[in-house]
Amino acid sequence: MPSFRINFTKAELDKAKLPEQGKRNYYYDLKESGLMMQVTAKGAKSFYLYRKIEGKPERVLLGKYPDISIERARKKAAIEKGEIAEGNNPQEKKRAIKAEITFKEMFEQYMERYSKIHKKSWKYDEREIKKYLKHWFSRRISTIKNHEVRKLHETIHNENGLYQANRILERVRSLYNKAIEWGWQGENPALGIKKFREKSRDRFIQPDEMKKFMEAVENEQNQTARDLFKMLLFTGARKTNTLMMRWEEISFEYRAWRIPETKNGDPVIIPLIPAAIEILERRKRENTKNSPWVFQGDGEAGYYNDPKKAWSRVRKASGLTDLRMHDLRRTMGSYQAITGASLPVIGRSLGHKSQQATQVYAHLYMDPVRESVEKASAAMFEMGSREDG
Repeated sequence: MPSFRINFTKAELDKAKLPEQGKRNYYYDLKESGLMMQVTAKGAKSFYLYRKIEGKPERVLLGKYPDISIERARKKAAIEKGEIAEGNNPQEKKRAIKAEITFKEMFEQYMERYSKIHKKSWKYDEREIKKYLKHWFSRRISTIKNHEVRKLHETIHNENGLYQANRILERVRSLYNKAIEWGWQGENPALGIKKFREKSRDRFIQPDEMKKFMEAVENEQNQTARDLFKMLLFTGARKTNTLMMRWEEISFEYRAWRIPETKNGDPVIIPLIPAAIEILERRKRENTKNSPWVFQGDGEAGYYNDPKKAWSRVRKASGLTDLRMHDLRRTMGSYQAITGASLPVIGRSLGHKSQQATQVYAHLYMDPVRESVEKASAAMFEMGSREDG
């Protein structure tokens, strides 16, 4: 394997001789000791730092030429030599990275050893991590850097809003904190990244907006989306729970929906007004495939899980471009307050307080909540059908 000592310049490296098939040529830089370039028979050129570490010759890959410049290669070689002088072995670090767990393995350990044991809302962790962080699953955890987490935080903010961006940042931080707690020797790449400032949101459909909104929903071409938006408005339930509504959770006898697990981990019983029952009865009749989902879909999940386009059409048609789906939940609570419901009753109907399984369908509990929901819905219907002028 021939070797040559030259002053690395672009002209010299560009004209470097190719070796015979199966051989390598090595060029050593006269300016930066230890810096070498390997040349293959096919013309591939790579920078290495050649050093003996603990008596053993090691070659540390610095990058391919001309992907990195000569000056960049010299700087990287100097940095690696500094590491070696301090007793660190760059090759050992690379071997350690290859041996460490992947992001997916860290996620699985996090779910089994922490989230499923200590968090009632573990299903939300699982779903959100798979949705937003799956592209990191195959990577070793030390290869994910601070600038990547920062970029992801900004991307989610731009595409999904600051609240979602902050929640994902919290999950990344928590994943790495647990990995460190369990013995991983590394730095948390989410440290030092500030969350976006969150403002409390009080947006709900105003009385003079209700008619426009109702008309836009009625004119929506997608029947499933149309029913979904009405159900969100009539129940005040969270979007995720409503999308994943199952027939086994519905009691037509008691006109109630029992959500077995909500965001805070507790079951919630929601009274169903006649308009909601009407939607459910129709969808039940139309459920010829015997799907377990009320809002069945064609995707792998089995339920309708992508109402964004339909919601965008409704917002545009109604002119309420700042309205979010979650604002429908806030609308129910607001109209309950407008029609005189007490805060405890509003809290119960929205699932802000935990409930015991023995209270399922209890009439004394349901009656004041049902009365409040029906009053609020009646007010919405009145506003939605009122003639202009």
